[in-house]
Amino acid sequence: MADLASLPAPDRSFASDNSAGVHPEVMDALLAANDGHALAYGEDEHTARLADRFRELFGVPCETLLVWGGTGANLVALGTMLPGAGAVICTESAHINVDEAGAPERVLGTKLLDLPSPNGKLVPEQVEAQAHALGVEHHAQPQAVSITQSTELGTLYTPDEIGELADLAHDLGMTLHMDGARIANATAALGVDVRACTVDAGVDVISFGGTKNGMMYGEAVVYLNRRLAERARFVRKQVTQLPSKMRFVAAQFNALLADDLWLRSATHANDMAARLYDAVADVPGVVLDERPSVNSLFPTLPEAAIEPLREWSPFYDWDPAERQVRWMTSFDTTEEDVDRFAAGVRAAVEAGR
Repeated sequence: MADLASLPAPDRSFASDNSAGVHPEVMDALLAANDGHALAYGEDEHTARLADRFRELFGVPCETLLVWGGTGANLVALGTMLPGAGAVICTESAHINVDEAGAPERVLGTKLLDLPSPNGKLVPEQVEAQAHALGVEHHAQPQAVSITQSTELGTLYTPDEIGELADLAHDLGMTLHMDGARIANATAALGVDVRACTVDAGVDVISFGGTKNGMMYGEAVVYLNRRLAERARFVRKQVTQLPSKMRFVAAQFNALLADDLWLRSATHANDMAARLYDAVADVPGVVLDERPSVNSLFPTLPEAAIEPLREWSPFYDWDPAERQVRWMTSFDTTEEDVDRFAAGVRAAVEAGR
């Protein structure tokens, strides 16, 4: 077995899809958009063209607002879905609950009703159990349900599962938000039209991700239920998510949505995660769940192997107490990157014995 230090590290890490650079086609679009002047705050041809692209993608006259990043996208979406004294039902592992530094609570003044979910997915019974608070003045009012597709644990909601949650939420007078930071990976993995797990399933608002799929920066908040967009532009400004030079966000999305680049990139990232799974599944001491559907793996490693491997090629912990880490692939991950990293895993585990 080769010594870890003697092995060439992969050129691209498996720390996060946020670590990847910009897709060349997206970068070309940015450079093209940089030619000359354009009116600010979305009054430009790139933003107008993108609005039409999203209407074509979802097949409904949706309203699209561009923002700087994922946390901001969720704040804008939820901020327009909560009339007052509102609470958001989500899983305990949801990004809005774990990785946004309390932004929904501080900025929106909302309460997150974070519910346990070993697989990262809400089920209708959990939502229904929160309905007892409706109309009771002593309780924050559950007004929105937020789900993540794909989830923080790399799992997927089927269109039927989303439809059941949407129907129940609507019956209870609530609305359904989808955190779609990795909606491309989910759509590619499910092999369905994106409409099947969004507009057709009853999703009201989606935070549509771009940064994790080859953009430099920027996300979109797409109001499939246009009624909820009435105050959206004011909320976006209040939560500091109005890009002045919006053409550069729009141009990136236009490139991503053209010729299904968003799906091709996500499919590649998903395939590279599956390749990595196959490459390390037989390494003694590496414990994996089922084969990944999207671009994330959550292996448990021998403790002695984690730090040497991380120093050789960076990645993040997931559950340090359980020696569980997270590896993520990206649009630019190569087969050679996967093969080199897998060889490093074998060497690190062998050396730690």
